[in-house]
Amino acid sequence: MTEPLPERWEGDGVVVRRWRVEDAEAQERIVGESVEHLRPWMPWAAFEPSPLEERRARIAGWEQEWAAGGDLYAAVLEDGVLVGGGGLHHRLGPGGLEIGYWVHPAHTRRGLATVAARLLTELAFSVPSIDRVEIHHDRANAASAGIPRRLGYERLGEVVADRPQAPADTGVDVLWRVTREQWAALRPPGRASAG
Repeated sequence: MTEPLPERWEGDGVVVRRWRVEDAEAQERIVGESVEHLRPWMPWAAFEPSPLEERRARIAGWEQEWAAGGDLYAAVLEDGVLVGGGGLHHRLGPGGLEIGYWVHPAHTRRGLATVAARLLTELAFSVPSIDRVEIHHDRANAASAGIPRRLGYERLGEVVADRPQAPADTGVDVLWRVTREQWAALRPPGRASAG
């Protein structure tokens, strides 16, 4: 772990920012409203709903992890309205981060997950030591496949998943990657900024 990742990035009316303990009630609401939508693909959804005090403790742990240079767990907001969540995870070894994302079912099919993933990619590459970002999803999750494709990530192939499986998972992950150099060539200048 190194210095903390930036805690906020924004663009196109969307903000990704670090979850805070004071967000626990809002997170409880949005996860509760989304849990049936998330359960097929997100292993952590099997543990929802979780008690509010447990949620506060979990977010406090995320805050400590982030402050120590660890993962960034983020809320996704559109025009100030909480619409989902995401994160940057140190699962790839030095120089790499893996993106995760999800959107409330009332806000899907509007490109918000793509915008959130783009902002998380921008945030990741704002850190000089990061040279690659990856997105992994189960091969049956066609909606998730569209996001890295639209962003210009390179499809690396498929591997047997090394993570807990959710009910709809096939157990085979599709891996996508973009390097700092590839992203610089793809990225429209001035579209996102730290907030």
